[in-house]
Amino acid sequence: MFTGIIEEIGSMRRIHSQGQAMVLTIGANKVLKDVKLGDSIAVNGVCLTVVSFDSDSFSVDVMPETYRKTNLRTLQSGARVNLERAMAANGRFGGHIVQGHVDTTAVIVSRKPEENAVVYRFEPEDKDFFKYMLPSGSITIDGISLTIVEVTDAYASVSIIPHTLSQTVLEDKHPGDTVNIECDVLGKYMERLLFFGQSDKTGKKKSALTADFLAEHGFM
Repeated sequence: MFTGIIEEIGSMRRIHSQGQAMVLTIGANKVLKDVKLGDSIAVNGVCLTVVSFDSDSFSVDVMPETYRKTNLRTLQSGARVNLERAMAANGRFGGHIVQGHVDTTAVIVSRKPEENAVVYRFEPEDKDFFKYMLPSGSITIDGISLTIVEVTDAYASVSIIPHTLSQTVLEDKHPGDTVNIECDVLGKYMERLLFFGQSDKTGKKKSALTADFLAEHGFM
């Protein structure tokens, strides 16, 4: 599990691709201080497993599913990436619950200064994930724990303070660029529990949690 608080910005050293499989070698410093084989490190919000490392870099495998679902496939040698180690049990929970499991990618549609902040608007590739986004709710963009400020039928937006901009790869992102999106896991599990095995005659998902159900069980 991660918190969405980026520890450092790494640099892509080498990219070895074979079809939709990749081995990424990333230059880093802080995340290597206590690294072990098999450790999890989030790279642009994608939970990956360390398969080798040395004094100033580590390597990870990227399987085809991850290749297809994230922006890792667009990386070039020299690209900067957000890095975060898995959360220690005695660490501070500075962001929100982040699994490192990317739901969809999104395209940045605008980047505009607003006094001391920069507002990014983004459009998810899979519009179905709009249902997990709400104003003041949590979202992860390229592994960064952020708060949504606006949601419409066409886009969602976040406001970035100068510190976050300078300490993450969002500083490199402009309209047209692709970012990884992970929605709040609580909403996804809630939906799964409410709608599991339930559908109407048209096949549309229908929640078993109704007013009659609540009244029958003493909640109303």
